[in-house]
Amino acid sequence: MAKSSHSLAAQVYARLRQEIMGGTFAPAEPLRLAQLKDRYGVGFSPLREALTRLTAEGLVAAEPMRGFCVAPLSLEDLRDTMDTRIFVETAALKRSILHGDDAWEARIVATLHAFKLQLARRDESDPESRETLENRHRDFHFALVSASGSARMQAIIENLYLGSARYRVLRPGDRSAYLARNLEEEHTAIAEASLARDTDQACALLAEHYRRTAESLELAHRRQLGAATAAQ
Repeated sequence: MAKSSHSLAAQVYARLRQEIMGGTFAPAEPLRLAQLKDRYGVGFSPLREALTRLTAEGLVAAEPMRGFCVAPLSLEDLRDTMDTRIFVETAALKRSILHGDDAWEARIVATLHAFKLQLARRDESDPESRETLENRHRDFHFALVSASGSARMQAIIENLYLGSARYRVLRPGDRSAYLARNLEEEHTAIAEASLARDTDQACALLAEHYRRTAESLELAHRRQLGAATAAQ
């Protein structure tokens, strides 16, 4: 039985989203429909539907008369994304601490434990290991704010996560500034303050965690920019 256009679009969306997030397509790289048609083996209609959905998420940019391209990255966008994450996620964390039940606490404990395990066994030369670490990192941060009680706030948080995760797609050597921090200690402190219902401390620690992330990622991308300029 032939698959529907919507089903094909969903498959293309998932694959293209994964490849953008994984760095297969470079920032600002054109996404030409004819090439994508051959790459994914689908028609233009599901391709356009997938690209439109990715545009709404901010992973793809659409330009009149020029078509689609991977959304570009910039230091200004990185700062804006992280500042907005601090604003939205501290608000969601306050609500979660106020309303969170036993299940919320269990999610925090379980996702923190999984994240610590992967931190200990990570292999920076293995893309699959890095992807697993990123997924467990995401699960922990989503667990923290999962009791906010606001579906719209959760959707905004997921979108901001996508925007910031793209900046962590770095060559292993360029991830040194990001990984030099004690990530286990930072995440454990956030979790403990949240579970203790210490709202002010938990929000302060989360905000500081994101500021450190922004600073280390900015340093890594400046190094990449400098290396690219020197090679020209």
